[in-house]
Amino acid sequence: MDALHGLKVLELGQLIAGPFAAKTLADFGADVIKIEPLDGGDPLRQWRLLREGTSVWWELQSRNKRSVALDLRSSEGQAAVRALAAEADVLIENFKPGTLEGWGLGWEALHALNPRLVMLRISGFGQTGPYAGKPGFGVLGEAMGGLRHLSAEPGRVPVRVGVSIGDTLAALHGVIGVLLALRHRDQGGGAGQVIDVALYESVFNVMESLLPEYDAFGAVRGAAGSALPGIAPSNAYACAGGAYVLVAGNGDSIFRRLMQAIGRDDLARDPGLARNDGRVARVAEIDGAIGAWTATRAIDEVIRVLEAAGVPVGRIYTVADIAADPQYQAREMIVQTHDVDGRPLKVPGICPKLSDTPGRLRTPAPRLGQHNASVLGQTGWPAQAANDEANGQGPAA
Repeated sequence: MDALHGLKVLELGQLIAGPFAAKTLADFGADVIKIEPLDGGDPLRQWRLLREGTSVWWELQSRNKRSVALDLRSSEGQAAVRALAAEADVLIENFKPGTLEGWGLGWEALHALNPRLVMLRISGFGQTGPYAGKPGFGVLGEAMGGLRHLSAEPGRVPVRVGVSIGDTLAALHGVIGVLLALRHRDQGGGAGQVIDVALYESVFNVMESLLPEYDAFGAVRGAAGSALPGIAPSNAYACAGGAYVLVAGNGDSIFRRLMQAIGRDDLARDPGLARNDGRVARVAEIDGAIGAWTATRAIDEVIRVLEAAGVPVGRIYTVADIAADPQYQAREMIVQTHDVDGRPLKVPGICPKLSDTPGRLRTPAPRLGQHNASVLGQTGWPAQAANDEANGQGPAA
């Protein structure tokens, strides 16, 4: 049996943060009903690269879900959501704060209808505070959370991570909150609660020692390119042929093995470099020694020598490297599946790995409104009304 078998989740979110949280729950067996707008559905259906009119990203983000198309601005659509929320364990939304309240679907209304409901609310700045009413996307959360300031070469314009990391971090924090709230509900009293997740707080939560270093020393950490400030050595080094290799030699014994492997026994034996604080003070010297050694060797040789010495080392992967890598294959992190029309597609596998109740891919991402009749019919809505609400988009399942 799936880990979350029997858990009923109602997803009202769009695009990334809310839907990613729901996808994670769905991968482990939750029954996720995704509410989409009648006109075109979730905008993610049309984002990035499309295959025959539908984004392949959509196929990943909405696997294991059922689609119901409704107009949440209409009294009929709102009534349908209330009927579904009355039977749900979890409701996930990532609208701007106040949006659901404007539709009569806020926490107070739904909690009165279903006291056991757990509500995950993801927004740019949270449900309270002076910024609560501002629209917020992941890029703003990454900037306000402190990540964007660190993501650059010194003196260069800050850059973004090439994926929507702020949204994903918020989604994962949301999943943690949902599981905690369900544990409390089922073990500690039977009542649901709100999980209030802000994008910027989710980013800030992984900023490690950024704040205490500022508070204790007035230190404002800045951009450091590929290095890891305060931890040495850990950097990217150019190899012969132009490729870059990542070397993490920051453990004390690892550093000694690294220096011996590159022929620098003098640095391996240097008492001033025996601990991290000493190495940080001389990081330019250490990086220079490593870089001089890698520059005369192809990346395959560098990796072979350092792996033999027990030093953490690796290349920078493209997606082509990922698709061909045997570790990904052995761990089933690349899964061959198919879309709703039977076209084959490879997608990322399930993470994390559970030994007894692993996640799995049960159904492909749905067509818009595919499950209107089967889902809404169970709430007491007439099947014809369900089909009318979906404007006939997609077959009933």
